[in-house]
Amino acid sequence: MVALSGHPRPGSRTSALAGNVADALAREVLPGGTVTTVDLAAFAPEILAPEHPAADAALATLAAARIAVIATPVYKAAYTGLLKAFLDLYPANGLLGVTAVPLVVSGGPAHALAGEIHLRPLLVELGATVPARSLVVTEAALAEPGPVIADWLVTAGPALARAAGVAGVADVEVPR
Repeated sequence: MVALSGHPRPGSRTSALAGNVADALAREVLPGGTVTTVDLAAFAPEILAPEHPAADAALATLAAARIAVIATPVYKAAYTGLLKAFLDLYPANGLLGVTAVPLVVSGGPAHALAGEIHLRPLLVELGATVPARSLVVTEAALAEPGPVIADWLVTAGPALARAAGVAGVADVEVPR
């Protein structure tokens, strides 16, 4: 399980939220799974450099994930340039075999579709499976995101478990 944050500021609320969502998925969908956090801000200047060993390590970590939470704040109605620059380092089908969860933090409901319209197609283009709707958390809900995550997990949890090949998927129940 990987929690990747495309926020350009290290230790952002988006990064913390990505970790919370990945923890919930590890608990409810992939029991016993461990979470690895990748904060792109930690090595952002390197992403555009000719040599980028930290980015290469992060690319390998993400590509090896069974489930990956790809988090971004909404900037100008889309994902961040940092996230795009990082994902552009993958070749075609670089995320083949990864079950991805687009997670967007938006200023309000007006940007609720940014994950579906912009981030989902990019992840699918890279070969990821995206079986559930994007998780959208507004800035107003960031202080207490638990209820939003729990509501989303009710429908997304079983779909993610099936896509990730979790045994006993019919028995996956996500408490409300």
